[in-house]
Amino acid sequence: MAVFTDISKSYAGHPPTQVLTGFNLTVYPGATVSIVGPSGSGKSTALNIIGLLDRPTSGVASVMGVSTEEASPRTIDRLRADHLGFVFQDSHVLPVRTCSDNVELALWASRTPRHDRLQLVEDAIEKVGLSHRLHQPARVLSGGERQRLAIARAIVRGPDIILADEPTGNLDPDNSQRIIDMLNAERDRGVAVVIITHDHRLAEQCDRSYELRHGSLQQRSTHA
Repeated sequence: MAVFTDISKSYAGHPPTQVLTGFNLTVYPGATVSIVGPSGSGKSTALNIIGLLDRPTSGVASVMGVSTEEASPRTIDRLRADHLGFVFQDSHVLPVRTCSDNVELALWASRTPRHDRLQLVEDAIEKVGLSHRLHQPARVLSGGERQRLAIARAIVRGPDIILADEPTGNLDPDNSQRIIDMLNAERDRGVAVVIITHDHRLAEQCDRSYELRHGSLQQRSTHA
């Protein structure tokens, strides 16, 4: 669970640029949340703060019961590594490495024994339906398969929260729906899923949907 209360974020300048103000969000286990908004509305800034990649200027943030206000960089890094998984629009897989290697990279910072790492990798890749690609280089994958591989990399450590930034942005409708179904499958396992998207079809399949306006969230109705 993660709670963000009265978050603001501004960047230095003359005058300073205010991106978020009065931003409030609670991320519950086993639920999907979407955040939509036009370019420049602050969605990426919100994702960076939720994902502990950036700190707010003011406000209170708590992730898995740990307040991040006074937390050390090492504590923040450990929270991110142990509890968060990331999926990006451009997948960010390494084309010359095998699918197995791409997913195992997410485990290299852990102290998991190699045999256990390999089993975790195989299990994650099986979940996204890419077992037949296990030892093939990522460059042979289609765009949809690369995004599925990115999901395998995000889930291999068993995160409590998945943060997905435009996960269907480069995909056709069929592959987009497959990605949506995979994220919903993680939700059904008790994982919280936060999705930043322009895709209203995706947003409407989430349990809660918000629009980011003037730096704060306004709840939208959904048909989930």
